[in-house]
Amino acid sequence: MNRRDFIVRSSLFATAGLLARSRLSAQSGPSVPKPAVVAATQPAPAIIEFRPLRRDVGLFTGRGGTIGWLANNDALLVVDTQFPDTAAACLAGLPGGKNRLLDVVLNTHHHADHTSGNPIFKPVAKTIVAHANVPKLQFAAAEKAGTLDKQAYADTTFPDVWRRELGGEIITAEYHGTAHTSGDVTVLFEKANVVHMGDLLFNRIYPVIDRPAGASIRHWIVVLEEVAKNYPADAIYVFGHGSAKFGVTGQRGDLLVLRDYFSALLDYTQKKIDAGEPKEKIVALDNFPGFPDFHVSPGAGNRLPGNLGVAFDELTAKKS
Repeated sequence: MNRRDFIVRSSLFATAGLLARSRLSAQSGPSVPKPAVVAATQPAPAIIEFRPLRRDVGLFTGRGGTIGWLANNDALLVVDTQFPDTAAACLAGLPGGKNRLLDVVLNTHHHADHTSGNPIFKPVAKTIVAHANVPKLQFAAAEKAGTLDKQAYADTTFPDVWRRELGGEIITAEYHGTAHTSGDVTVLFEKANVVHMGDLLFNRIYPVIDRPAGASIRHWIVVLEEVAKNYPADAIYVFGHGSAKFGVTGQRGDLLVLRDYFSALLDYTQKKIDAGEPKEKIVALDNFPGFPDFHVSPGAGNRLPGNLGVAFDELTAKKS
């Protein structure tokens, strides 16, 4: 058995073992948790799919942020790594990847659902690449979560642009400034005409806005407009997350839908602030008017109150 196969099989066996121990513990426990607790603690099921897009570029869905890939006889590259179990599934099924090293693993940003699979890929990858802010953001998040021992960090970083020709494709990762975090990049596969947006695009769902990690709604609007203006109109756009109805791929116009949501979010919040409403009343909104495709049921899974809270904090922050 070669080194790559050993790593993949070991990862899959470890994941299976964890699941088995979890099931055994649940069966032998003295009490059954309430359904609400189970729903809050169990991870979403993995929905495994390898989908070719154009010219050796495709995407992988499992659980977490969408993975992009380039796979041909001369190059192997993945964009983002999800979680250990789905990273192992991606590595095992990557088209043409058997018995080969990956040339590049590229992280669009630091969040756990995009980097927790790094340790699975690292032993069989020549390099992990990310924006210069990502390792420190990843470390800080892992320290807070108590998962420092489960991290693998980028060993190649860049401040603005990283560009590489691999296997007849030209890949460019570009930092456009603060948006979802202070370390997000877009990844353009130039010849395939595919753009991986990472979490710069949540397709018709309320987004995560990580203000502690440097997020800026105002500049996120600018970033979406710049990408829509400067990237090809006929590109296939791959999104970090998407609703069941609209999915994780789309067109340039989808970027402007999220742009319009952010603009409306800031406008709505500013009007409420001007009217003297307190933050706790402003965030007590179940669904945002004018954007029915974003709507979800009220409760813990609804990120709109968090979006409104970030908008309030951003609009009321004192300028230094």
